[in-house]
Amino acid sequence: MTCVMFAAAARAEPMTYAGALDLAARSAPSLRASALKVDAARAASRAAGRLPDPKLSVGIQDFPVSGPNAGRFDRDDFTMTKVGVMQDVPNAARRRAEVSGATAEIGVAQAEATVEQRNVRVATALAWIDLAYAERRLVALDQLVGGLKDLWGAQPASVASGASRPAIGLEPKRLQAVFADRRSELVAAVAKARAELSRWTGDPAPTASGDAPHYDVDPAALHAGLDRHPSLLTAEAAERRAAADVDAARAATRPDWGFEVSYGRRDPMFGDLVSAGVTVSLPLFKGTRQEPLIAARTADRNRVRIEREDRQRMLVAGLDGDIADHVMHHDQWRRAVEVLVPTAEQRAHLELSSYAAGRAGFDDVRMALTDLADAKLGALEREAMVARDGARIILTYGSDQ
Repeated sequence: MTCVMFAAAARAEPMTYAGALDLAARSAPSLRASALKVDAARAASRAAGRLPDPKLSVGIQDFPVSGPNAGRFDRDDFTMTKVGVMQDVPNAARRRAEVSGATAEIGVAQAEATVEQRNVRVATALAWIDLAYAERRLVALDQLVGGLKDLWGAQPASVASGASRPAIGLEPKRLQAVFADRRSELVAAVAKARAELSRWTGDPAPTASGDAPHYDVDPAALHAGLDRHPSLLTAEAAERRAAADVDAARAATRPDWGFEVSYGRRDPMFGDLVSAGVTVSLPLFKGTRQEPLIAARTADRNRVRIEREDRQRMLVAGLDGDIADHVMHHDQWRRAVEVLVPTAEQRAHLELSSYAAGRAGFDDVRMALTDLADAKLGALEREAMVARDGARIILTYGSDQ
C-alpha cells in the first residue's frame, strides 16, 4: 500500500513536455498491443515453410463380409489390420513463398508499430500543448479579472451625478458575468486537455510544466526524408506480402507429393505385409483453378503498389498544407504580440482613465476590457497553434530520432 501511494504521489507531479512523450512511449496501451502483434508475427514465422504434420493411418483391410469366410479374421489370407504413416510434401516453391509471406508479415507488423509510435507521440504532444496553453489562458484571464476588482463595486460617475439612468449601474455586473462565462470555457478546455493527456500517459491528473516545445521547420529537409516515412514503409511491407501471395499462387501450378508407409498384420499362418507408396498432385486444370487465383493475387499486388504511390502523394500534399498553415499562424501570432495586445492594453488604460474622469461611458469601458481579454487570450491561442503546428509537422513528417 505504501508503494502504491508513493507511486501515485510521484505521478501527480507536474509533467514536462519531454516527460509526457517519454511516459506515453512506455505506457500507451496501443504501443503494447503493437509490440504483441510483432511478437505474434515472429512466432508464427517459425512454422512457415515446414512440412505439414504426418498422418497416422489405422484400419482393417480386406475383411470378408460375405461368402463362406464372412466375419472371420482367420480364414482369409488377405484380411489384416493395418497401421501406416502418411506425409504430405508441398513443393519447394510453395514452401519458399510461405517463408517469404511470413517474413513480410513481420515487416508489416513492425512498420505498423512504428506508425503507431509516431501517432502516439503526435497525440501526446498536442494534448500536452493544449493543456499547457489552456492553463496559461486561464491564469491570464484570472489576472485580468483580478485587476478589475475595484471596477465591479464602483458606481459610474454619470449615475452618481444623475446624468445617466440608474440602469447603467448594472453594467459592471453584466461584464463580470461575461468574464465568468469565458472562465467556464477555459476551465472546460483545461479539463478536456487533461483527459486527453491522461489517455496517453496514464497519469490520472496531469498538469503541464516547463516551456512549450519549439521546433525549427525545414521544408526541404522534411521533403527529403518523406521516402522513409513509416506509412510508406508500411506500404512497402504490404507490397512484399502481396508479392509473396503471388508466388504462393504460382507455386500451386507445380505438383505436390507425398508418401505413405504401412504395416499390415495378418494371421501368423499367412505372414505380415509392408506397403509403401507415393502420391503426386496433378494440377491439370490450371485455366479454371490456379490461373484465376494468380490473376487475383497479381491484381492485389498492383493495387498495393498504386496505393503506396497515392499515400506518398498524400504525404507531400499534407506536409505542404501543414507548412502553409504554420507560416500563417506564425504571422498571426507575431501580429497579436506586436500590435493587437499592446493596442488593446493602451485602449483599455485610456478608457478606464476617461471613465474615472467621467468622460466615458461604462459601455466604452466594457468594450475596451472585452477587447483586451480577447486580445490576450487570442495571442495565447495563436501561440498555441504555432506550437501545435511545429510539433505536429516535425513529429509527423520528420525523423523518428
